[in-house]
Amino acid sequence: MRYLLVVTVLWAFSFSLIGEYLAGRVDSDFAVLMRVAIAAVVFAPFTLWRGLPRPLLFGFWIAGALQFGVTYLCLYRSFTVLTVPEVLLFTVLTPLYVTLLDDLLARRFNPWALVAALVAVGGGVIIRFDRLEGEYLIGFLLLQLANATFAAGQVLCRRLLLKYPVDVPLHRFFGHFFLGALLLALPSFLLFGDTSKLPSTAVQWGVLAWMGLFATALGMYWWVKGSVQVNAGTLAVLNELHVPAGLVVNLLIWNRDADLPRLAAGGAVILASLWLSRLGRAR
Repeated sequence: MRYLLVVTVLWAFSFSLIGEYLAGRVDSDFAVLMRVAIAAVVFAPFTLWRGLPRPLLFGFWIAGALQFGVTYLCLYRSFTVLTVPEVLLFTVLTPLYVTLLDDLLARRFNPWALVAALVAVGGGVIIRFDRLEGEYLIGFLLLQLANATFAAGQVLCRRLLLKYPVDVPLHRFFGHFFLGALLLALPSFLLFGDTSKLPSTAVQWGVLAWMGLFATALGMYWWVKGSVQVNAGTLAVLNELHVPAGLVVNLLIWNRDADLPRLAAGGAVILASLWLSRLGRAR
């Protein structure tokens, strides 16, 4: 679980960094392409092409296209019509997608995992439910597609690693994940990218570099590595921790107003959902 908690901290910075420095200033397709390209370059020297099960490698290409390609192309676009708090609110449904997709692929129904995910969603709503204004329907739909593909990608990676155990370390074939993401990120930029909105300041380039190296390359690697060390219910709940973590980062660094009692109450509910998930696993 420690890998997932570390990544939660890394990703907690992402929402604020995107909203503060990139959204509306840097082309969203270019931002996604840079993150994928940096991560692909990091893993390229280690990547093996032979000696591994074909379904495992092919599945990682699909997972990368889903979990990073589709997810982040939708996420960045949502920032053009939504505020950071609204983005956080609309991502609270991710645990439900994780739980339902894992049960669907396993052809079973785990009520404890579903209850834990619902409780986690409730905690996220307590923290970040505000009156929504403006034309947010498009943003909501974009984020539900992002939530579903992010959940599908991580569930697929988790099940592939459990089904095809290999002696090769994960970092030797994780580059295939980002190559799959490039299949969508590169054409998207070439077709829809706005070259007049390329990064123009050192801060913007720095944010892209930080997010490409830490939030993307190391973050996705540790998230997938950690996903096989927990059950599906716990994985679903940990998808919800970005809401309180993101608000804490926003409060401490950017001095944005936050309702501390609601933050504490919602965080307590999310922690309770972790306990429910562990209880269900024990039973």
